[in-house]
Amino acid sequence: MKKYVIMAALLVSGLTFAQEGKPKLEEVDGMVKATYYYENGQVQQEGFFKDGKLEGKWVSYNENGSKKAIAEYTNGEKTGKWFFWNDKSLAEVDYSEGTIASVKSWNKEAIADKN
Repeated sequence: MKKYVIMAALLVSGLTFAQEGKPKLEEVDGMVKATYYYENGQVQQEGFFKDGKLEGKWVSYNENGSKKAIAEYTNGEKTGKWFFWNDKSLAEVDYSEGTIASVKSWNKEAIADKN
């Protein structure tokens, strides 16, 4: 199961953070904030670049505006806790020194049953 979650997380992150189309770019606190949009005008993802590298928190949304991923970068390297949502689960992938250190996942139905 862990192997499938890792593969899904890598696939989603690759698809989520490699975008086509032109983003809206603006300067914020010495960094470049990039906002990508779906054709329907909804925000697809937003985050920052510093010195041409991904930096800080990047958030990705589905076409309805719900979050589907939150990622963290430091100097272009994956770092910290990343979260991936879908209709049935939440996955947390913890990066350390650019590699996956741990993976946790929760089934939404199991969480709802506990409440």
